[in-house]
This record gives sequence, structure tokens and C-alpha cells, in this order.
Amino acid sequence: MPFMPVKFNLQKRVKLAQGLWMLYWFSVIAGILIFSLGIFFKIELRKRSEMMDNNESHLVPNLLILVGLLACGLNAFGGKVCHDSLDPIKFSKWKPMLKTYLLLCCGFNVLLVLVSLLCFLMQFSVYLTLAEGLSYAIRFYKDTDTPGRCFMKRTLDMTQIEFHCCGNNNFRDWFEVQWISNRYLDMSNDVVKDRVLSNVEGKYLMDSVPFSCCNPGSPRPCIQHHLTNNSAHYDYDHRTEELNIWTRGCLEALFSYYSSLMSSIGVFVLFAIILESVDMAGLKYLSTALETMAEPENPECESEGWLLEKGVKETFSDLLTKLKTFGRTNQVEGGDAPEANT
Repeated sequence: MPFMPVKFNLQKRVKLAQGLWMLYWFSVIAGILIFSLGIFFKIELRKRSEMMDNNESHLVPNLLILVGLLACGLNAFGGKVCHDSLDPIKFSKWKPMLKTYLLLCCGFNVLLVLVSLLCFLMQFSVYLTLAEGLSYAIRFYKDTDTPGRCFMKRTLDMTQIEFHCCGNNNFRDWFEVQWISNRYLDMSNDVVKDRVLSNVEGKYLMDSVPFSCCNPGSPRPCIQHHLTNNSAHYDYDHRTEELNIWTRGCLEALFSYYSSLMSSIGVFVLFAIILESVDMAGLKYLSTALETMAEPENPECESEGWLLEKGVKETFSDLLTKLKTFGRTNQVEGGDAPEANT
């Protein structure tokens, strides 16, 4: 007995074909959006590649671009089939392809599920890449004359301004690195010389942050130097006063941005999966309703459509039997091959 059978007359078949045609073109638009999101995500990764030490993975955006293109092609084909379904002559040329097409759609849905899962699972990889890349970016901030790092300062400054963040985990990360190049230090100055000599690694460390850490919304002029020295500023206590620099770390800010972007894309891909599943179910009903017409030359006659020709249990049993038969056939062929060689 067929699974979920539905009776159809001409009016129902026409409405189903028209509704499916619209749904398939909605799916094409969804495919275009997935493709566009893949391009956008790839650009966003490229823009901040230096912040990730050029180790970012483009697996997710590349897959989004691929499935977006596949969605456009598959759904445009499905829309054409639905458009031609009520014309027996036109539908006859598509009929032999429908089984293969539906199998391709099943495989495509599996790929969409994989892409959606990767959008959520790869967020941890992005976090680790950002954590390592930002620590390198802060360390090489001063190397504006070094090939390959010339734009590191500009990129990090623009990132801190855009995302309202400072340092890797917080602004104190700048206290642990020398972020001013030696070419801008007066080594003849005793204060500078003493500070360099007092450091084991010979670095010029200070309790200061770059200008890009300043919060322009603060009513007080930016205090970016001697942040922990209360006597260096009037009416100032760094332990109690709200600093007029960004206190949020760039790791948290960037990860929040990328994770929200990836989660949004993953949810949209899940919506596309539901849409694709509805399209497949509708096309299955339409094709079986057209195949079971008692009098194909009489469009007014009734017919019956279904999702599965047999029940769910019988369908899975048949599928397992076919897989076992296929596996045995391969074993037999593999066993006969050495004998043929001898």
C-alpha cells in the first residue's frame, strides 16, 4: 500500500503544479542568497586574513558557493518540469529523468545538512585561528618596514576602530609587547635607554595603547599613555574610573561577529533544506498523480499520488536488500578478477 496517498482531480493537479512552480523559483532565490552569503563570508575572511595569520579555512564559504550554484541549477530544472507537467507531450520528455532527479535532490539535501552543520561546528576552528592570529598581529604591529607585515598596523588599527575593541583579550595585552618601532625611539634618551635595558628581552614596554583603542564617545580626552599611573593624570584612578578606551578584547569582538554570521547562515541553510524537502515531496506527488491517471488522454480523470510506492518499512527493506545484493555483486566481481588474470 502506498505511503500517504492523496486523490487528485484536474483542478488539484493544476494547483499543485502552479504552487510547486512558485516554490521552485523561491528555492532558486534561496540558492542565489546562499551563493551570495558564501561570497560575502569569503570576502570577510579575506579582509581580516592578517588577523588570522593567513591560516583561516575557506571550506565553509567554498561549500556555500558550490551549494548555491547547485541549488539554482536543480531548482530551475524542477521549475521547468512543473511548468511542463500539465502538457502530456512536454512532460513525456522529462518523465524518464524524474527518478534520477529526485535521487540527486536527496543527495543535495544531505550536502545541505552537512554545510549547515559545518556552519556551527567550524566556529571553534575560527576561534582558535583568531586567538593565534591576533596574538601575532599585536606582536608584529610595529613592523611597518618588514615585507609581508607593512599593513599589519593599519589592519589592526582599523579592526579596533570598527569593532570597538582593544588588544587580544583586553587592553592590557598591549602592555606585554613593544608596539613602537625602534626607529621611533630616541636611544640617546636616558629614560628610553633605562626602560629598554631594564627588560630581559630588551623591549621598550609601557602601560600605553595605540590611538585606535580610544573610545570617541568618552567625554574626557583619550588617556592612552600611563594608563596605570594615577599621578600622571588629574583626577584619575585606573582601578575605579571607567577608562575612555575600549575594554573589550578583539578576540571576543571578532569571534562574536563571525560566530553570529556563521550561525545566521546555518539557520538560513536549514530553511533551504525545508524548502527543498517540500519541493521534493510536491514533485513526487505530482509525478505519481500524472503517472496513475486512468485515461491519460482525458485530463479530467482522477488519479492518485503518493510519497512512497510502498510503506516506510517495506521501502527500507527493499533498499537494504538492494544494497546487500550490490555488495555481493562487487565481492563476486572482486573474487573473479584474480582468476581471470591467472
